[in-house]
Amino acid sequence: MKKIGLVGGTGPESTIMYYKELNSKIDEATECKEMPELSIESVNFRKAWGLVETKRNEELADYLSEKVNNLAKSGAEIIALTAATMHIVYEEVKSKTNISLVSIPKAVCNEVIRKGYKKVGLLGTIFTMEQDFMKKDLIQAGIDVIVPNKADREIIAKRIYEELEVGIVKESTLREFNEIINKMKKMYEIEAVILGCTELPLILNNENCVLPCLDSVAIHINELIELAQ
Repeated sequence: MKKIGLVGGTGPESTIMYYKELNSKIDEATECKEMPELSIESVNFRKAWGLVETKRNEELADYLSEKVNNLAKSGAEIIALTAATMHIVYEEVKSKTNISLVSIPKAVCNEVIRKGYKKVGLLGTIFTMEQDFMKKDLIQAGIDVIVPNKADREIIAKRIYEELEVGIVKESTLREFNEIINKMKKMYEIEAVILGCTELPLILNNENCVLPCLDSVAIHINELIELAQ
């Protein structure tokens, strides 16, 4: 099995999910014969987030590229960023490192196509919802991508940053999110919702959401496992 490398820490909660799920799923898939070799390069979340907020994309790409190169030096053959927002500089990091990272947006797009959805909602950080890096593969595949209105985008972004990024999960926030998703369903007839921030699965899933969820963490992890075997 190929060694997996993760650029983590953006944020810590989703990095924990990646580590636990990769170990447990590979253990199960191999009938308790193997667990993966894993390296994690954990970034300073506050630094990385600050670079995104201030649009210092070149600095962010340099910072993440350093981590990717460290993973490659450690022997990792399958490397990924564990945050959708960090894919804002995916192409730059790929160019700087000459390493083909396993992309969250591409993995999610493939899953949407596989399930046959034609119109999906997208939730995530403010950057994920308002910029194109999470949408472009879907749009090129002929899929309509709908984001919440401005006020609802701001609510979602605030709850992600102030609550989910630090492991806080509230019933009141779950109700808010479902109200927003239900509004999108009624207005735009979306068929499913993409959990486009890797912390969103902490609070939303197919059991408690008003629409089917496309969990970007689970989708990405499955892609990593397939490539590693």
